[in-house]
Amino acid sequence: MSDITASKRALVIIGAGPAGMSAAVAAYDHGIRDILIIERDNAPGGILRQCIHNGFGLHTFKEELTGPEFAYRFEEQVRERGIEIKLNTMVLDITPDRMVTAINEKEGVFTIEAGAIILAMGCRERSKGALNIPGTRPAGVFTAGTAQKYVNMQGYMPGKEVVILGSGDIGLIMARRMTLEGAVVKAVCEIMPYSNGLTRNIEQCLNDFNIPPLLSHTVVKLHGRERLTGVTIAEVDAQRRPIESTKKFIQCDTLLLSVGLIPENELSKSADVVLDRMTGGAEVDEFRQTSTEGIFACGNVLHVHDLADFAADEGAIAGRAVVDYLTGNLKQQKRIRVLTDGRVRYTVPQYITSGKDVTLYYRVSNIFRNATVGIYEGERKLLERRKIKLAPGEMETITLPASLIASIVGDTIRIGLEEDK
Repeated sequence: MSDITASKRALVIIGAGPAGMSAAVAAYDHGIRDILIIERDNAPGGILRQCIHNGFGLHTFKEELTGPEFAYRFEEQVRERGIEIKLNTMVLDITPDRMVTAINEKEGVFTIEAGAIILAMGCRERSKGALNIPGTRPAGVFTAGTAQKYVNMQGYMPGKEVVILGSGDIGLIMARRMTLEGAVVKAVCEIMPYSNGLTRNIEQCLNDFNIPPLLSHTVVKLHGRERLTGVTIAEVDAQRRPIESTKKFIQCDTLLLSVGLIPENELSKSADVVLDRMTGGAEVDEFRQTSTEGIFACGNVLHVHDLADFAADEGAIAGRAVVDYLTGNLKQQKRIRVLTDGRVRYTVPQYITSGKDVTLYYRVSNIFRNATVGIYEGERKLLERRKIKLAPGEMETITLPASLIASIVGDTIRIGLEEDK
């Protein structure tokens, strides 16, 4: 590929989901005109094209939209500004010095020398192969997102008698969707003692349809050779090990897996971007710049969001920051590492590098009630916020004012959580 002549672009954005398109619009509106979005699918919108349920846009557009409507709002903004999108184009490689190698049917293999790159590749579902469920390999086992695409975009029903493993938002939404299409959802099993979905999805997708979640349960065996004929489920103990005496067979022809999302960071690795072991995404500062200079990340490739609105907000942060980077105005004044205490599972950003107000996005590791979230430098408490309830399925935020950041003398701070006694 070294003999291919590279073209030059100020900004290359990889991924045309809501985060990538929001980043492009923000960069354009703040002065950058030479922008290219590269998207491997045949249309912009990302995963939202198959999310035909409503609940999108309340934060961003102040009205309730379906997933395709929400994505199309951003697509319209991109088209109105004349921002170029290369569809059906796969990025093969990114180097630390921001050389992008891509391929499509029309141009073949080509390279682009980018002044800056925004990573917005989204995430993928964890598959059956990652779970090691004993049994054969029958038809009828799908990830929840694959089943959603079959039903909502292609008009196929995956099956009639359904068990869902995992209570992530896609699994909850598909419990409702399959029920509305005439299937019987026999169980929603969740290995944790709490649901991993949004409270509103638990209410609207399970409770409203009288589908009780089986918490602290998992699937321990698949049955069937040609087609799935059933699954064996079991309750798990505190160490999440199946309890032999609780095993139960459920007849079904379909198993949907909603067992977690993984940021798509293979390209990030090739660019020597440091990844966070908790999020699976890049470590970034408050401008969403990664450890590799000039490469930024936003949306679900950075950390999995519960709301597409928040992914779009993050795209706008990266888009505005790229303009400052390209004009030489993105200055690193300090480098403060943000640590967590375990109860707070992770935070984004992981570093603070400026003297401006910084909003930290964080998730907790369990359900906590009547708790205090605090930010500390050593033993000194910088800030605290009271919370009535915190749950792993809900993203939380806390803002650290510039005045407090200016008072930090060391190079680390910690965000932690204490429950009231």
